[in-house]
Amino acid sequence: MSLEERVAVVTGASTGIGAAVAEALAGRGVRVALAARGMDRLKSTAQALTAGGAIARAVPCDVTDEDAVESLRDQVLRELGPVEILINNAGVATSAPLARTSLEEWNRLFQVNATGTFLCTRTFLPSMMERGWGRVVNVASVAGLAAGPYISAYAASKHAQIGLTRAAAAEAGPRGVTVNAVCPGYVDTGMTRESAARIARRTGRTAEEALEVLRGQNPQHRLIQPREVAHAVLALCADDAGGINGQALIIDGGGRMA
Repeated sequence: MSLEERVAVVTGASTGIGAAVAEALAGRGVRVALAARGMDRLKSTAQALTAGGAIARAVPCDVTDEDAVESLRDQVLRELGPVEILINNAGVATSAPLARTSLEEWNRLFQVNATGTFLCTRTFLPSMMERGWGRVVNVASVAGLAAGPYISAYAASKHAQIGLTRAAAAEAGPRGVTVNAVCPGYVDTGMTRESAARIARRTGRTAEEALEVLRGQNPQHRLIQPREVAHAVLALCADDAGGINGQALIIDGGGRMA
C-alpha cells in the first residue's frame, strides 16, 4: 500500500473527515495539501501534521470558485508537485421540509456538494490521466443513495455527486485513474452535531436525545468515527485498488447493504 512521495489534495480539510483523511494520507508518506475556506483551523491542522514529520501545506480555497480551484492547483504544483490523489471532501448540509426549502439553500448545497466536486475533479483529473495514474475519492453520503424526509436539497446534491463519480470513472478508468465515492452514515463531526441541534430545535428534544435519534440510524447504534471513513478512503487510494472504479462504498454499520 505504498503511497510515499505521492501528492494529494484534500478539500474541507480543517476538521472532521477531511482532517482525518489528511492525517491518514500523511501517515503513509503522502505530501498533502489541505484546502478549505477558513485558514485558522486549516493552518492548525497542517501544522500538527508537519510537527509529526509530514509534508503538509495549508492552502485557502473556496471549491465553488473556479479561479480559486485553479489557483489551488497551481500553488500545489509549485510547492509539492503534480497532484495524483484528490479527495473531494468539502461539503455542507441542512434540513427542512421540501415546501420550506428556499431556492437559495438549494443552490448553496448544490454549489458546494456537487459543483465544488465537479470543479476540483475537472481541474485535477486531466493531469492524472496524462500521467497514467491517479485516485479521486469523493466523500458523499448514504443520502446520495437513499433519501429521506427533510433532506431534499442535501440528498439531491449528494445523488448528483455520486452520478458525477460514476461518469468520471467511466472516462478516467481506461487511463489508469479511478474515481470512487465513500458514503458514510452519520459521522461524529461538527456537521452531525449541527444536525442534532436542528432536530432538537424542531422537536423540543434535548441535543443528546437528538443525537440518540441519529445513532439509531446505525444498526451498531453509534456514530461512525472520522478515522473509519479515512481508512476506507486510504484503501481506495492504494495501488492495489486499481480495479475498484465507479463505486460508492457505504460506511454506516450495515444500515444499507448494496
